[in-house]
Amino acid sequence: MGRWGMAGPGRWVRLATIMAVGGVLVTGCTSAAQEQDAGPGGGSPESTRPPQQAELDLSVKPGAEDVAPGGAFTATVQHGTITDASLVGEDGTVVDGGTRLEDTAWRAAEALGYGKTYTLQATAEGDDGETVTEKATFTTVVPGSQAEVYLNVQEGQTVGVGMPLVFTFSTDIPDRERVEKTLRIRSDNDTEGAFRWRSDSEVTWRPKEHWEPGTKVTVDAGIYGKHLGDGMYGAEDQQASLEIGRKVTAIADGESHHMSVFVDGERVRRMPTSMGKPSSSTPNGTYTVMSEHHGYTMDSSTYGVPTDSGDGYRLWVEYATRMSYSGIFYHSAPWSVGYQGNTNTSHGCINLAPEDAEWMMENSKPGDLITVRNAGEQTLEPTDGWSVWQLSWDEWTSDES
Repeated sequence: MGRWGMAGPGRWVRLATIMAVGGVLVTGCTSAAQEQDAGPGGGSPESTRPPQQAELDLSVKPGAEDVAPGGAFTATVQHGTITDASLVGEDGTVVDGGTRLEDTAWRAAEALGYGKTYTLQATAEGDDGETVTEKATFTTVVPGSQAEVYLNVQEGQTVGVGMPLVFTFSTDIPDRERVEKTLRIRSDNDTEGAFRWRSDSEVTWRPKEHWEPGTKVTVDAGIYGKHLGDGMYGAEDQQASLEIGRKVTAIADGESHHMSVFVDGERVRRMPTSMGKPSSSTPNGTYTVMSEHHGYTMDSSTYGVPTDSGDGYRLWVEYATRMSYSGIFYHSAPWSVGYQGNTNTSHGCINLAPEDAEWMMENSKPGDLITVRNAGEQTLEPTDGWSVWQLSWDEWTSDES
């Protein structure tokens, strides 16, 4: 026996005990694992649920009438994939569309016509290998009336940090809430903003704070085929993509008779002005530049003052930029250069020397902000032009309009 014999009977007993315990432990673990993995009859518990039949759903019901043509026309499937889908007019016109979401949904890619009949049909193959087909023939609505919409911005335009987005309709809108749901403003930095109605035919969206320079904005008035209330439907969509340019602001002071211009917060030019005389003072407030004109006839009759009256006028100017609906412009005024910098003599506009007006137009753009102060007793109305910054955010978002 050699060494084992020399160890004595005590060591043999001790080793045997440890091995026995270990054997029990190993045997117990193996047994438990086998019991846990074993299924009925010793097999694995894999699912035995049979493949399911496709459940195909169309977004419009067979025989439906007065369907809004601007809605979403879709076919969706559960427990399968769409193998074929189409939306075809009664005259054979095929509406564009395509599958998406791993072939589990189909959606028409264009709006339908008013007062027309279409057939939406789709086929799907289920997980069980069987095919299912659904079909719905329906008719779109004939509008009781239609509304056009116009934007105050143009495709590709660069605008200032104060630019509001104005939607003007060709007629009064019966349901404001419905309309707001069709109007979308997207920016690449998720700028916060809100709508406010000026009248039943005009609604404006403005950001809570001034736009950040460089922001890219998309405006989408998707009114076509959408019900706007009382049988009225949208006539045509309008879209525009914009970019916010550098921050240009100006302060025109009626006491100093000068206007200072700031670019990105730094003053770059100070120019003499002549603003409204006491009987027709320039309203104090923050204006938003609206439109620029090279060659413009200033006509007092456009805001209710006959040109042949004592306060009337009809003058051609080389450079003119509109600041309000009521006829406030900054413009070149060579006839008042002697008063600019010392006396207010205009009918309400900001008179500038021709070289200053030219420079201003070259460096300004719609959406820039001009603040008038110390000019008299009048105050700019927030509805006069794009003067949305006359209201605080709380006032803008209040229910009163």
